[in-house]
Amino acid sequence: MELYANDTKTHDESRQGEAFESNSPKKHFNKFFYVESYGCAMNFADSEVVASILENNGYGSTRQPQQADLILVNTCSVREKAEQTVRKRLTEFKKLKQARPGLLVGILGCMAERLKAQLLEEEKLVDIVVGPDAYRTLPDLIIEAGTGQKAVNVILSRDETYGDIAPVRLDSNGISGFVSIMRGCNNMCSFCVVPFTRGRERSRDAFSIVAECRDLFEKGYKEITLLGQNVDSYYWNNPETNVSVTFAQLLESVAQIDNSLRVRFSTSHPKDITDEVLFTMAKYHNICKYIHLPVQSGSTRMLQLMNRTYTREWYLAKVARIREIMPDCSISADIIAGFCTETEEDHQDTISIMKEANYDYSYMYFYSERPGTLAAKRYEDDIPEEVKKRRLQEIVDVQWVLSNESNKRDVGKTFEILIEGNSKKSDQEWMGRNSQNKVIVFPKGNHSLQKGDYVNVLVNDFTKGTLLGTVSE
Repeated sequence: MELYANDTKTHDESRQGEAFESNSPKKHFNKFFYVESYGCAMNFADSEVVASILENNGYGSTRQPQQADLILVNTCSVREKAEQTVRKRLTEFKKLKQARPGLLVGILGCMAERLKAQLLEEEKLVDIVVGPDAYRTLPDLIIEAGTGQKAVNVILSRDETYGDIAPVRLDSNGISGFVSIMRGCNNMCSFCVVPFTRGRERSRDAFSIVAECRDLFEKGYKEITLLGQNVDSYYWNNPETNVSVTFAQLLESVAQIDNSLRVRFSTSHPKDITDEVLFTMAKYHNICKYIHLPVQSGSTRMLQLMNRTYTREWYLAKVARIREIMPDCSISADIIAGFCTETEEDHQDTISIMKEANYDYSYMYFYSERPGTLAAKRYEDDIPEEVKKRRLQEIVDVQWVLSNESNKRDVGKTFEILIEGNSKKSDQEWMGRNSQNKVIVFPKGNHSLQKGDYVNVLVNDFTKGTLLGTVSE
């Protein structure tokens, strides 16, 4: 999922700064770890891989950092805001460490890769630094750190996918689960640090993906989200048969596990999503009709500077093709305001492409230069912050109108909803999502429903980010 600094969103965003507790079978542990994750869904999925590795090495999970022998922060380097939050948390954990000799603190993920020297030596905030491809070495690094040494492994891999590790589902609702299908990214978007922190793209073997999804379904999960920096470029060649598997074929295999298992995916790159994927989505009722299709800018000149490898016209043609094949498909986007050299005309191109694409919701940010990216090396970050903020607000205002109109169109329609749990405001209401990834809240009433059930809900009203309905009789 593509995430950037200084964001504004009009839809439910990925959880940040959440501490996890394992839902795996109870075991007796003498040592405990505490983990917080920041950033995209990939980081949360990675934390579940780390939890599996730690549990197999004698560590149980806890919600309380005060009870932990090991504190881990899974970090994101894509947004400046996330880095600032992580530094603040590490400073707090440093105080805890001073009061508890023997406590180890480590960072995982993208920020670990990018700022290892600073965090270890200059600021002395951590004992362990582990990059996204080195989680298998964590037990050895813990032993090393326990001797007073600084333990570091940020080596990137060309083949690590963690495909043989069964993730421990952390603080899961037991209904929805993430499954990583690939790692890394080959798209050198000039604003993005991911290729430098997560390495080159490699796809996980299809058999292990389907097996993990089937296992989740057999454990009662009703929804799977297939994750990758760019899922549409998934491509795995079976070395035994020399038969290749595309993302469309993988998507179909997961959908065929059971027609009551919902399947989602994120994220798509506009240049890679194919008609084969779209027709597969249209073919299966249980593949959700929702595509996150980052645009970043509506200006072809900006897109070229961003190295997005498509034009405005090409992108709009892709949106039209999606709606031709799936008229009921919801589309969202990522949008950056104030990228290097952006003019008012470029900005207006972004406003107009939002209206033409008619996004149901968007993830919106103003540009913040990330060290090490191609943009930082090639271009001057020359748009004043007040201009960036003003343009971002104009983008937010347009999206608010589009989202409001999208929700208004749903009034009077009936949707199949997967119940995820109680609504945030009341235990007398259920909340769930429809196929289009919209949150719907409705009263429980006298219906004998429970979490994980499917139910048809008639939409009769809406708020800024939520549809409101009643169970359809």
